[in-house]
Amino acid sequence: MKICEIALKLKIPKSTVHEIVHDTLGYRKVSARWVPKMLTEDHKLQRFEISQRLLQRCQQDNGDEDATHIGVGPGGVFQANNNLFDNLITGDETWVHLNTPETKRDSMTWKHPSSPVTKKFKVQSTLDRRKEAIRRKRPGLLRRGVVLQHDNATPHSANLTQQWLQRYGWEILPHPAHSPDLAPSDFHLFGPLKRHLGGMAFETEDDLISELRNWFDNLDVDFFRVGINSLLSRCQKCIDLHGDYVEK
Repeated sequence: MKICEIALKLKIPKSTVHEIVHDTLGYRKVSARWVPKMLTEDHKLQRFEISQRLLQRCQQDNGDEDATHIGVGPGGVFQANNNLFDNLITGDETWVHLNTPETKRDSMTWKHPSSPVTKKFKVQSTLDRRKEAIRRKRPGLLRRGVVLQHDNATPHSANLTQQWLQRYGWEILPHPAHSPDLAPSDFHLFGPLKRHLGGMAFETEDDLISELRNWFDNLDVDFFRVGINSLLSRCQKCIDLHGDYVEK
């Protein structure tokens, strides 16, 4: 119930109701924590099991002296499978606009049933570009074998995508449904990107692309390393939370 509703019901001033609720009873007005989905017990179990499998895979070469990646979480500190991280890539897609509002409320738009539908990106061309980028930036990875970490959004799980990945022999790292908190692009990259673009307006698409390239070029290598390495600690936290969402 709202303060005004209580005041009207009891026929007392709103200031009196506010004083009782706030000062006497100790209530505070807070915002709810937004989560991608209300997880069922099955969802939580899937998140728990996949996180556990990933940590077990990372720990299987714990005795390898050449392992250089360290996972840190509430469950302890461990060396990660060097081969997994050497071969791992991650990627995702997000929308950027010529005019980026500073708040989510500002980004809401009216839509009529006759409005054109949102365009979908072409998955195959996206993967082809990613493959070419790997060839340029990480020589030898395509030959050793790519381990791809991405979420199970419809474009990623589509038959066309699966056929492409099978053709080139890319391994897919298991990812639980409704879990952006376990996807590095979501929990580490897109937030800073959207905050950087917040309040900006561009006249042309070329101007927007130029700003995006400048932003990525100015990111330190450690920024990406932190995002990838924090995947392990987030999996550990997910296990500790019995499959529930991991906060920052």
